[in-house]
Amino acid sequence: MADTTDAVRVLETSHPPVYYLPMADLDLRPAQGSSMCEFKGRARYFDVVGGDGAVASRAAWNYPTPEPGYESLRDRVAIYPSAMDSCEVGGEVVQSQDGDFYGGWITSDVVGPFKGAPGTLGW
Repeated sequence: MADTTDAVRVLETSHPPVYYLPMADLDLRPAQGSSMCEFKGRARYFDVVGGDGAVASRAAWNYPTPEPGYESLRDRVAIYPSAMDSCEVGGEVVQSQDGDFYGGWITSDVVGPFKGAPGTLGW
């Protein structure tokens, strides 16, 4: 769906990294809903369309008017790795973060514990 060396990696407390890719590198369709991040602002959601026409519903999000400090995310989109057949970082297939709320990408060099699993949202 996308192959880029122009990703922005965002790190937050108790989360594996989330990678934001250039929106222009993906086939996206607006999807229902929004959410609010106290740091980055209001997010909007997208369906991701594959080259074969397959659609991953609400599999990506973006901050169209990010809060100060996150301006570099304006024209970028993050993807839930669990919604894709495969996501890779540097050739390594990533594991998705438990619970899918945060959308983190876990590789062998990223160590938890992470929010997302049952009982961890209140950390």
